[in-house]
Amino acid sequence: MMHPRPSPIAASLYTLRDLNADVIIMHGPHGCCFRTGRLLESDGVRVVTTAMSENDFILGASEKLEETLKEAYEMFNPKLIGIVGTCASMIIGEDLKEPIENLGLDATVIPVESHGGFGEGDNTEGAIIVLEAAVECGVIPQEEADRQTKMLKLATEVEKTRGMAQGKYIKPNFGDNKEKVAKIIVNAIKEDKKVAFVLNSKKETSYLFADILNADFSKINSDNSIVYIANLDENIGLPRIRQHAVNITNELKDSGINIDYITGGLDEYPITPRNAEKVLKEEDPDLIIVAGVPHALKIEEFDCESIAITDGPRLVQPLRELGYTHVVAELDAHSKTLGVDSIVDSDFGMMIRSAIEWELEE
Repeated sequence: MMHPRPSPIAASLYTLRDLNADVIIMHGPHGCCFRTGRLLESDGVRVVTTAMSENDFILGASEKLEETLKEAYEMFNPKLIGIVGTCASMIIGEDLKEPIENLGLDATVIPVESHGGFGEGDNTEGAIIVLEAAVECGVIPQEEADRQTKMLKLATEVEKTRGMAQGKYIKPNFGDNKEKVAKIIVNAIKEDKKVAFVLNSKKETSYLFADILNADFSKINSDNSIVYIANLDENIGLPRIRQHAVNITNELKDSGINIDYITGGLDEYPITPRNAEKVLKEEDPDLIIVAGVPHALKIEEFDCESIAITDGPRLVQPLRELGYTHVVAELDAHSKTLGVDSIVDSDFGMMIRSAIEWELEE
């Protein structure tokens, strides 16, 4: 593995967020997963730490965990709390359940024995550990945990076979010029070519990638019937994820954009491309635009011009190798979409809308 990959700890934190945890306690040094913890504060989750010190590595820190759990409960009055282990606490064998049993709080507390390495495996393993613990605590049914686990393992497979986790070093690349690619879309619609937009995005990042679809192309060709395909099923996933799909669908409708084909849910992005591929083969478009997780779609099966929009500079090269004609990179998708409940402006979406206005001025 040549590239640093997301930590299982971070995946645990995000999964607790998706379970609507009110508070997450990091049982480890104060710097552990600092950035992720601070980002999640924007999503309404209170993230605190036991701030383990050097002495705690030797003597243990169960009392410190119990004190932090009690203080967090009294301060925030949470209904759902997650306790996440780290490399430090897991290596020394800290018992995350004992403080929960000692305090007997009027809240559901999920102990998550996850850490960043030493055999922990892929980052998705951190999410799976949370799901298993959530079942034990009665937060979600076993069936939902099994479905989520299947999706997570398939997502890992996509990254290892088609993404940036293939094992070789990939130099960061910020993709093609956004203005030139935006004009390709506008010109195709103006020239009455058949254009298909595919939203195949991941959870909250959909608020950014949905903006790629959010343009009024009727200004340049009111007769062109654009095909819209999206993984915006409102009935699949954890409550927080389903609400994202509702919010995005309603906002697109308000902009006059109706999704023609729903391929699945926002947490099913590893498999929803199979449904998108069937639709694309039936529609036979001249131009395909895929936003979100484009490497999950088998673009090599289509003989037409194509555009991929990704949030990973290290994914630009793999996407080109898969067969995409053009690749656009959006930056900071995760940080831009934390704590939001409506579509946010993307650089490429704004460029498409600008290209439409430029066309009207000519």
